[in-house]
Amino acid sequence: MTPDRGRLIARDRGLDLVEVAPNARPPVCRVMDYGKFRYEQSKRKSAQKSQTPQLKIVQLRPKTDTHDLETKLRRAKTFLRKGDKVRLVMRLRGRERGLVHRWKAQMRELVEGLGDLARTAGPPQAEGRAVSILLEPGEAAS
Repeated sequence: MTPDRGRLIARDRGLDLVEVAPNARPPVCRVMDYGKFRYEQSKRKSAQKSQTPQLKIVQLRPKTDTHDLETKLRRAKTFLRKGDKVRLVMRLRGRERGLVHRWKAQMRELVEGLGDLARTAGPPQAEGRAVSILLEPGEAAS
């Protein structure tokens, strides 16, 4: 049908004539509420954005007290339950850097404490003045 006829039908129904595929021959148009269409598109886009997993970083120190450590691990658990990846980073200072093997073992113990909630993406690694490990959501997180 002609564009004028399409506009007339859209105006009679109180809707808009929207060009859906401008590159097609002939161009494809649709009679719809354009405002509602844009609103649904933005909702779909924001829902898609919120579902993408993010990388969350939880920083520790070797001398972190047990209660503070439990609090940080609880926070890591909430991130993992949401489906985000978590990177545990232990910052080292001074003489602490000479005992990297001890801090790697402590990181492994922390990961074991998380149980089925997390699986490691690799072993703990020393990176400059820090030891870090990347955790991904495990079976229990789903």
